[in-house]
Amino acid sequence: MRVKICGITQPQQGKAIASLGATALGFICVPSSPRYITVEQIQAVVEQLPEKIDKIGVFANASSEEITQTVVNSGLTGVQLHGDESPEFAVQLRQLLPTVEIIKALRIRSLEDIEKASTYIFHADTLLLDAYHPQQLGGTGTTLDWNMLQQFSPSSPWLLAGGLTPDNIVEALTKVNPNGIDLSSGVERTPGDKDLDKVAKLFEQLGKRQ
Repeated sequence: MRVKICGITQPQQGKAIASLGATALGFICVPSSPRYITVEQIQAVVEQLPEKIDKIGVFANASSEEITQTVVNSGLTGVQLHGDESPEFAVQLRQLLPTVEIIKALRIRSLEDIEKASTYIFHADTLLLDAYHPQQLGGTGTTLDWNMLQQFSPSSPWLLAGGLTPDNIVEALTKVNPNGIDLSSGVERTPGDKDLDKVAKLFEQLGKRQ
């Protein structure tokens, strides 16, 4: 299973989290976020990481030019669109970044939002379903209604996000069957400062399921 830990800000923490078993690290490229990280800071983390780790930049309503420049300058291997980007925008970005993974994140409140997710299947490589929050785009600690997602099985890979923690991950994965999971606030001390003990506990819990 793919495990993405998002909101990385410190090089040593990124390296440690990768060594604990994460397959992807996420970097918040949204200036208004408490987990915001500059291109130079992303570079400092990426330099510490093994090649095989996916390095995902998280953007919200940024221009395709801004996203492309950040990807090229910081060594990212993927882009997560966490705003109101249209399927057409994903197509445009794909033309600019043909070898980069495009993840479309959607904040889910209702079954209608789940249906909306399916419109991105042909335009994004991966979907990410997050909990809805009226003010914040992610990292809110709010969980999704997992029961609502029991029938969700799109033709593209998808990641479950939204309030996941080492304490509830097993329960979540007994109810839904994603291709991967995405955690941020659930393995933090404060925004952007990861708790390596919680990360280790997460992989311990995931290990029990296998």
